Amino acid sequence: MNGIPEHDGPALPADRRQLLRNHLMNEIGTEYVGPARPRRRLARVALPALAGALSLSLALVLGGGDGTAGPTAAPAPSTPSAPSSAAPASAAPAATVQLLDRIAAVAASKPAREVKDGQFVFVKSLVRFPDYTPDGLVPGTLHERQVWLSVDGRKAGLLLDRTLVNAADMKSTDTGRPDPDGTLPLDTNTTPNLHAPTYRFLAGLPTDPDEMFELLNSEPHDRKWTDQRPFGTIGDLLREQIAPPAVTAALYRAAAKIPGVELIQDSVDAAGRHGVGVGLTSADGVRQEWIFDRSTSEFLGERQVLLRNGPRGKAGDVIAETAVLARAVVDEPRALPQG
Repeated sequence: MNGIPEHDGPALPADRRQLLRNHLMNEIGTEYVGPARPRRRLARVALPALAGALSLSLALVLGGGDGTAGPTAAPAPSTPSAPSSAAPASAAPAATVQLLDRIAAVAASKPAREVKDGQFVFVKSLVRFPDYTPDGLVPGTLHERQVWLSVDGRKAGLLLDRTLVNAADMKSTDTGRPDPDGTLPLDTNTTPNLHAPTYRFLAGLPTDPDEMFELLNSEPHDRKWTDQRPFGTIGDLLREQIAPPAVTAALYRAAAKIPGVELIQDSVDAAGRHGVGVGLTSADGVRQEWIFDRSTSEFLGERQVLLRNGPRGKAGDVIAETAVLARAVVDEPRALPQG
């Protein structure tokens, strides 16, 4: 289905703000960016309403359909198609376009298995995000987290993250608080959107790259909008979820249309795995990188790197990072994938 689902997203409750905490992966590099140049007016489309700063960890399998990440031989890079009218002709260098096209081809080749309503997307990750303190951002602690998200959003999910127990952003007035072991029940998500998706929501997104690019650029926005926002939105959709193969492929091909996207020959995820990267640098010198296995083209994780000295650190500092350790579709919260 290629139609754009219509949803009205409410403000996020406390538990979903915790779940979506790694939306910081997108916000860190853009929160200080000034007004962007005028952008052409796009055709009006129905969009899910944004629900504020959201989505914590989303690690979409490149194939997405069954949530597994088995080795897959990467096909030879195909010839990139001519840029559509929706994107600048020089949106990304040829090498970057070829890499994203190869990654998309691997994603599209994955078999899509049946995912049933009532099941859960499970993602296990290694993550590190900066902590906000009265003195500003400070380095976070590298730790493991596990999350179970309802496929259709109608069932309560579960987050396991032991750092939540003493998290400074868990206020006493919050209705959702973690148990002593770090588990946090998650409310249902019956109004998903581009930054807080469910599997069913993702399955309804366009599979045509031009339509996907148009959708990403048609989000409601304020004075902080830049041409980099679509890259951040794709990051929200590729972090802690699973999507059908054709949708995943469309997201990567849409990313190739974003001005400034570049190829990074070597990048390292939170687990220390080296891979090839695709990155985009904000106006204030923070580069967000997606990291892929060189041989299989599988998504490994993300990181945020400072490219110049500033209040958040020195050039070369990694201020946020993730690594996907496991992902699958399971039948209930706390269930783990077989094998």
